[in-house]
Amino acid sequence: MKIICIIPSRLGSTRLARKPLLAIQGKPMIQMVYENARACKLINQVIVATDSSEIATIIESLQGTVELTDTNLKTGSDRVAAVAKKHGDADIIINLQGDEPFIKPSMLETLVAPYLEGDTPEMTTLAYHLTGPEEYDDPGVVKVVTDLKGNALYFSRAPIPHRRNDVTSLPVYHHMGIYAFRRDFLLQFTQLPQTPLELTESLEQLRALENGYRIRLCLVNEKTLEINTQEDLAKAQYFKNT
Repeated sequence: MKIICIIPSRLGSTRLARKPLLAIQGKPMIQMVYENARACKLINQVIVATDSSEIATIIESLQGTVELTDTNLKTGSDRVAAVAKKHGDADIIINLQGDEPFIKPSMLETLVAPYLEGDTPEMTTLAYHLTGPEEYDDPGVVKVVTDLKGNALYFSRAPIPHRRNDVTSLPVYHHMGIYAFRRDFLLQFTQLPQTPLELTESLEQLRALENGYRIRLCLVNEKTLEINTQEDLAKAQYFKNT
């Protein structure tokens, strides 16, 4: 089985200007993401998909692989699919966002474990247990609930489910926006029109659920620090990736 990790990275972030090039603990953010992905032994190839010559220069200085993509592509998934089309020998494609500098190789191993164990969900994704009630009510935290087989039932920025009865042990998870796809499904997924729930929640993965496809939830014991704001960037300078 051939597994390729594609890291979509562009400079045009609206919340944090030139985000991939910002230094974290002495390294550009995109370099940290790339090096952590390369450290995962289950991944056969890591490719940075970008429309930026500056990002390309950093990765090439590490003897890494870069593929330049169209500036007009709308989403990270579209950028990943554009590169995946050129790699017909790949079985599984990991979409690792370029703002995850603290991703661990072990997390990527967990993400692809269902495929290596013989299952064939269209997608997998990562999540961990909510750490407190403040996360449950925070619209910035994407919640996910699953069926009894570990497949996602719904993702939402709202508190889900409504707790009419106080069931404190009910498993509700904090979703991490890292995905693995069967290559054939990734190419199909990016051709599907946007769906009502996807547009309402602004959560791209709901497009798969609304079309009846499976997303297998893979649980990890800890969270990373995704970089979206100046506050996140400040925290990252002292974050310990133990």
